[in-house]
Amino acid sequence: MAIGDIPILSMLRTRLDWSQERQRVLAENVANADTPNYQTRDLAPLKFQEPAEVREASVSLVSLARTDEGHMGGLDQGDSPYQPVKTASYEVRPTGNAVNLEEEMMKVAGNQMDYQTASALYTRSLNLLKTALGKS
Repeated sequence: MAIGDIPILSMLRTRLDWSQERQRVLAENVANADTPNYQTRDLAPLKFQEPAEVREASVSLVSLARTDEGHMGGLDQGDSPYQPVKTASYEVRPTGNAVNLEEEMMKVAGNQMDYQTASALYTRSLNLLKTALGKS
């Protein structure tokens, strides 16, 4: 049995990947705090299912469009299995921007704590396996 097949390690690795992707989305929100008509986005929370219910999700690729020659090309986000969702914001500036930096920084701090927790659990689980194998 490969280490990647152990359910707890697989779920922790999925959680780490999700936290990393959420950090990228939250960083985009902060970076676009002054962009007119920008709406904040966030990832939907992870839902772990029973192993029998798990199946590969189909992800549709979205291509980016440049509307002007002076615009920079964006990063291809087709590699990520996690899709961002728009979040409802009650505070909108006259330019149409709905980014609230305080809320975004709170989300970043929470995401960082979740990542550190999952990382510590992953490390401890690996150390437990090493101890069980007598390789400590």
